[in-house]
Amino acid sequence: MEFMGKKVLVIGAGISGNAVAKIAKNMGADVTLSDSKAEADISYNMQELRDSGIKLVFGKQEPSLLDGVDIVILSPAVPVRIPVVQEAYKRNIPVTTEVEVAYNLAKSPILAVTGTNGKTTTVSLLGQLMRTRYPNAGVGGNIGIPLCEEALKAGEGSCIVAEISSYQMEASSTFNPHVAVVLNVTPDHVVRHGSLEVYQAMKEKMFANQGPDDFLVLNYDDEKTRDMANRAKGKVFFFSRKEILKEGAFVNDGWLTISWNGQTCKLCRTEELKIKGGHNIENALAAAAAAYLGGVRLPKIGESLKSFEPVEHRIEPVATVNGVPYFNDSKATNTDSAIKALQSFEGHLILIAGGDDKHTDLSEFMELVKERVDELILVGDAAARFKECAIAAGYGSEHIHEAGYSMEKAVEIAHNIAGIPQTVLLSPACASFDMFSGFEERGRVFKCLVKDLLK
Repeated sequence: MEFMGKKVLVIGAGISGNAVAKIAKNMGADVTLSDSKAEADISYNMQELRDSGIKLVFGKQEPSLLDGVDIVILSPAVPVRIPVVQEAYKRNIPVTTEVEVAYNLAKSPILAVTGTNGKTTTVSLLGQLMRTRYPNAGVGGNIGIPLCEEALKAGEGSCIVAEISSYQMEASSTFNPHVAVVLNVTPDHVVRHGSLEVYQAMKEKMFANQGPDDFLVLNYDDEKTRDMANRAKGKVFFFSRKEILKEGAFVNDGWLTISWNGQTCKLCRTEELKIKGGHNIENALAAAAAAYLGGVRLPKIGESLKSFEPVEHRIEPVATVNGVPYFNDSKATNTDSAIKALQSFEGHLILIAGGDDKHTDLSEFMELVKERVDELILVGDAAARFKECAIAAGYGSEHIHEAGYSMEKAVEIAHNIAGIPQTVLLSPACASFDMFSGFEERGRVFKCLVKDLLK
């Protein structure tokens, strides 16, 4: 991508926006970075960008921001529907995204992963797998590391592993990974996209530009992703936890197995994985498939699968207090993810749930709560609705505890009522913004409070 002499407007002063603004400036562009928030409300120090000569504009985004602009680059959090972006389209100014800039800067193939749940674990595992062949492999995107920076660091003769969200695809048009992975599609981010159909369409944009020499890895067990094979332009490689496939990645007699082009290889046994739950078997299969298609030798894949540790905030072991284990699953920001967490345990759970309510249907979630949760501790904006739905599902009100907007109180309640053989699990099934800056802060606060119980 050519930036020299161009006038660039970057919208959104987050991690990705700040990174792409610096790269564009270093490559010779005249860069303006705009955010609708006041500078005081932004959690990043903007002085480095200001010192580098980037013009910073905060607050109301007037149409005059677009005067003379050659290209607009959006941060993932910025929807295309906002007035200044719509005005850019009217003026026929190209609008793109940070991940698309990364794709155009990349000199090595991209292996990209999307899906409603499991992206970060799969990407982290895939990154570990790819580094067994390419030590300089980049890992970035929605995982919290700007993809454009990782693309430049990887350089030539390597690869780039990308976590891709539906937000990042909204304004992208040319992004084309050599290996694309779609893990699953369940209701989420409907407020941003307007409908589940549009949300799925954003996921499918990730592989829309592939050709016959590219690969699309799909979850055979998920009806929506399996059907994507009908729209694939590259070679389809399925993975399945439930079916033994003629070709693909699957579980056979307890072994994670790959079969492709007449070759079949056992990788490792499911119980050798350190990551818990059936959903993590699926994540491991997806990562193994992508790594294999990306050129990693099969024996190396098996070794790395067995050594991979749980990712922070994803059914992460925290501590054992008085014989009771505590797990942090703060990344469970929707019911589907929380359901997978509950299914990873046999039962006798003390569950901390609630937060910024996404108002998704709770019936399946509460049926599982009734089956596996001994005591339910509720926090945040969602507490009243969660309590009502739990009782409607037949869960006893005497087993529901309310902690208001205090994680400290929630952990205190859990500690006071927990005993062997119970397990305390934070798996909120909600976003975190009613109490925290994000799921990361929520999880880290929970972990600190649990570790304080050991003192």
